[in-house]
Amino acid sequence: MNDASPIPTNQRTGFSACPHDCPSTCALDVEIGADGRVGRMRGARENTYTAGVICAKVARYAERLYHPDRLLHPLRRSGAKGEGHWQRISWDDALDTIAERFCQAEQRHGSEAIWPYLFAGTMGLVQRDSIHRLRHAKRYSGQFDSICTNLAWTGFFAGTGKLMGPDPREMAKSDCVVIWGTNAVATQVNVMTHAMRARKERGAKIVVIDVYETATMKQADTALMLKPGTDGALACAVMHVLFREGLADRAFLAAHTDDAAGLEAHLATRTPEWAAAITGLCVEEIEAFARLLGRTKRSYLRLGYGFTRSRNGAVNMHAASCIASVTGSWQFEGGGAFHSNSGTFGLNQAEIMGLGERDAGVRSLDQSRIGAVLTGEPDALYGGPPVTAMLVQNTNPANVAPEQRKVRRGLLREDLFVAVHEQFLTETADLADIVLPATMFVEHDDIYKGGGQQHITLGPKLVEPPETVRTNHFVIEELAKRLGVSDRPGFGMTERQLIDGMMAASGYPGFEKLLRERWIDCQPRFGEAHYLDGFVWPDRKFRFAPDWTGQRAPNRPPETMGVQGPHERLPRFPDHVDVIETADEAHPFRLATSPARNFLNSTFSETDGSRTREGRPEAMLHPDDAREIGVADGDVVVLGNPRGAVRIHARLFSGLRRGVVVCEGLWPNRDHLDGEGINVLTGADPCAPFGGAAFHDNRIWVRADRKA
Repeated sequence: MNDASPIPTNQRTGFSACPHDCPSTCALDVEIGADGRVGRMRGARENTYTAGVICAKVARYAERLYHPDRLLHPLRRSGAKGEGHWQRISWDDALDTIAERFCQAEQRHGSEAIWPYLFAGTMGLVQRDSIHRLRHAKRYSGQFDSICTNLAWTGFFAGTGKLMGPDPREMAKSDCVVIWGTNAVATQVNVMTHAMRARKERGAKIVVIDVYETATMKQADTALMLKPGTDGALACAVMHVLFREGLADRAFLAAHTDDAAGLEAHLATRTPEWAAAITGLCVEEIEAFARLLGRTKRSYLRLGYGFTRSRNGAVNMHAASCIASVTGSWQFEGGGAFHSNSGTFGLNQAEIMGLGERDAGVRSLDQSRIGAVLTGEPDALYGGPPVTAMLVQNTNPANVAPEQRKVRRGLLREDLFVAVHEQFLTETADLADIVLPATMFVEHDDIYKGGGQQHITLGPKLVEPPETVRTNHFVIEELAKRLGVSDRPGFGMTERQLIDGMMAASGYPGFEKLLRERWIDCQPRFGEAHYLDGFVWPDRKFRFAPDWTGQRAPNRPPETMGVQGPHERLPRFPDHVDVIETADEAHPFRLATSPARNFLNSTFSETDGSRTREGRPEAMLHPDDAREIGVADGDVVVLGNPRGAVRIHARLFSGLRRGVVVCEGLWPNRDHLDGEGINVLTGADPCAPFGGAAFHDNRIWVRADRKA
């Protein structure tokens, strides 16, 4: 969203960064009125990635900040779990209770019975990650972060050896921008800023590849709509055409890749005809796309997180990234493949996270399998005790985690104590024993790094929070005092001191300099970012044939967990590997639970502006599929599989392939017809090789709801 309206003279401008779980990490200009209240937010024009543009939901952030339903007081459950009866208590009483219950759990079952649980409700490195300092100091169960990035990260890293790529701003200098596996208009608006600039200034072509007609696909010159989970087949057929028609850069392949001859031989049978039968595309579409890439050296492959939502996502991501090495587009400004810059920042968070206290022998639990963990499935507990106490910060697993019924059943256990630190009474907070009110990002100090770009950006405290809410950092510090570990490294420090310590240990300037300069541009130089100095493996070669289970990875499970999923089925070379939940006679549809434009995971689903724009929970069905099952637009349908069933209104939409259903969200569970959300239908089985949750990879049946 680009808003050039002037700021009134009685206001000041504060500087921050968007804290939410989005690769853009936009630099923000924040209006602050004479009364100390936040007004409009704008993208920082001086930041060359944000470039003055942010999404509409963040521009309206004051709607969240001053929402009448915001949590303002600590609460203690006064009735049965989930009944919604609460008693207001003091902060001291709340923190004393949490510490007492954690001590009781440790006395009965050992320290691993306590599981601090978090994710990316804030991406701030202090407010998000300080919970680990308490975890390690107390030897509480670890958390393996599998729910969002792992399949995509593993697949990209498998070829390059690092999470790094060409400067995202180079999209503006490209002659062809391929937006693959992300609905950037809805979820990464800055990608579109630079892609559209390339089109306007250079006549660049924009190609969009996704599983349904998204808002981004509507902006494309070429739109390729795949069947879910078939990206690897498309990538293989593209490379087949590149080799067949002399469009492969053989000099680059000889100098910079591990086994081009082996890849070419393998791809001999991966023809466009073969891929057409798998992907649903036609041969002509595949060949035209391949020729466009082969003849356009400045082609930029912007590979998104859609890859991480499918059980074969690691293989699919690797296959797509291989294309840049076959064409040799890494050599050119505006060319190459990019997924994330997360490997480039080199930030030393040891003090913030308490890594010096970490014990490798303490078990870790899979974040995605919270349902299995809390219901006591032995394989999810890794030989350790049941989880009987939790502190939840920055996430809402009762809504966002897969296997929702199992998650809820676990959270309802009477022998499980749960404390939730939140901004609103989410569905997870509804099931808690203690609820603590949390600050929002303009009310505390923090610092952010942008995975989808290249800046470290300071987010200083801009306004005072309500008197009765507290930061994540405060809660961790106070619990450490009560639990007897406040003398351990990293405790007893302010947010600013922790930021200064991290930045000094990482070779960067500290808080005060950042306060003046706002951000640090960390983009590696051209030869490094384009891997022209060599890929980050011992032989300096791009790996067409990765060692899926034996090589390094950016987020490999700890030894206590081991390799995950059907890893023995991962192929030597890029391929279509059929480890997805394919449709069958009993479940003839594939369900993708794609992100909505006005929500971000479960955030913003409480604001009237976002809710009004999204309307209601709906299942998109192809009109021909709807006709076959006797459903009209707006009818209630039932979506189901062995995990459960969800009633939802149907929206007929021709921008789908037949047999595909898309539910955009996440809507709160309570907004669905039966009070259960779409993640009732999603699976939590670990994905190969290093785990992950396949939210867009679900087979279902669809029936008309005859009771409606």
